Amino acid sequence: MSKQIYSIITGTGCYIPTGKILNQDFLSSTFYEKNGNLINKTNKEIVDKFEEITSISERRYVSEEYNTSDIAFFAAEKAIKSAGIDKEELDHIIIAHNFGEVKIDNKQLDILPSLAARVKFRLGIKNPNAVAYDVTFGCPGWIQGVIQANYYIKSGDAKKVLVIGADVLSRVYDPHDRDAMIFADGAGAVILEGKESETPIGLLSHATRSDTLEFSEMLVMGDSFHQSAATKGLKYMKMNGRRLYHYALSTVPSAMKSCLDKSGIPIDQIKKILIHQANGKMDEAILERFYKLYESTPPNDVMPMTISWLGNASVATVPTLLDLILKGELKPHSINSGDSLIFASVGAGMNVNAFIYQY
Repeated sequence: MSKQIYSIITGTGCYIPTGKILNQDFLSSTFYEKNGNLINKTNKEIVDKFEEITSISERRYVSEEYNTSDIAFFAAEKAIKSAGIDKEELDHIIIAHNFGEVKIDNKQLDILPSLAARVKFRLGIKNPNAVAYDVTFGCPGWIQGVIQANYYIKSGDAKKVLVIGADVLSRVYDPHDRDAMIFADGAGAVILEGKESETPIGLLSHATRSDTLEFSEMLVMGDSFHQSAATKGLKYMKMNGRRLYHYALSTVPSAMKSCLDKSGIPIDQIKKILIHQANGKMDEAILERFYKLYESTPPNDVMPMTISWLGNASVATVPTLLDLILKGELKPHSINSGDSLIFASVGAGMNVNAFIYQY
């Protein structure tokens, strides 16, 4: 077999904020229904039901001095060090995010310059041929960035690409919406490099779909459920959680199957599934449905979970998962040479994507 160029992950890094927010911290909140009426339940009932449905008991928020580009930079530095490369050798810097630079004292969207340009500046990269740009693709943005990086590498346009996922959701949620308890902050990054091989390695196949006609308004920016002086005129992230749950169950398993079938790897050879985590129960249902498509059942420990203590950190979730496992910080999970993995995500757009990776 002749040698081909494959995209392989040579370095990883993540930034987990130090601010730990427990569910009990929301007991003093005032939650409203979409129609503006107070929710007719105690906060303890609301919080307990939330944890039962989502599996989230805590999440992480960035401290006031940091913004999205800061934590993206922290993750990028670690990934570059992990890969052992010269930062000047990077051909592309791709950052996936959803809300740009949301400062603690200004909720206005700030993406001028792009976050990728800001991170390139912070890294001190002089090379003008290191092309820096952003991807806004909902929670699947980091995976889509990896897919794009793979095309650059396979085409010969790039040899080394930095792909980052970073979001600060703690500054865009409505404090009067119980769904706000889902959201968290974080950043994760990888270095992808081209490598010649006679046998398939690295990123082997991918699949992406965008269901905008019927589902584009399941995650939008909208008014607070309580128009107080503090919230009047501001827009907050809003989610149709119930409908999103059913959408994910009906689309993600089939997208994962399409991706796996293209790779030619049998389902019983998949060692880990690294999936975006917005709702623990939803991910468990997706996993069951995915294996059911192969008339099989999921193996124990095939799907590492961090949602219980990290919450939903959007584009940062999957690269953070990978970094924690590779660095031995998510026991008993491990990734070894020869292991086959599925990476998958679902989010605003609505978008779904996946790729198969062979270590």
